[in-house]
Amino acid sequence: MSYAGYVLASYAVFALVLLWDGLSPRIRLARTRQRIAARARRDAARRSAGTTSPSTRDTTA
Repeated sequence: MSYAGYVLASYAVFALVLLWDGLSPRIRLARTRQRIAARARRDAARRSAGTTSPSTRDTTA
């Protein structure tokens, strides 16, 4: 009885999980950076249009 197929499949699954574990945070970080950049562009457009967002409005008066 040979376990070569089982061992090969185990190594393949391990490699896929390890690859996903390494790529997943990078993908999430790239998405987060894109969202931050898009929000900064929207905020800049609002400021140049003369309107203020609730986060930049002065509420101390």
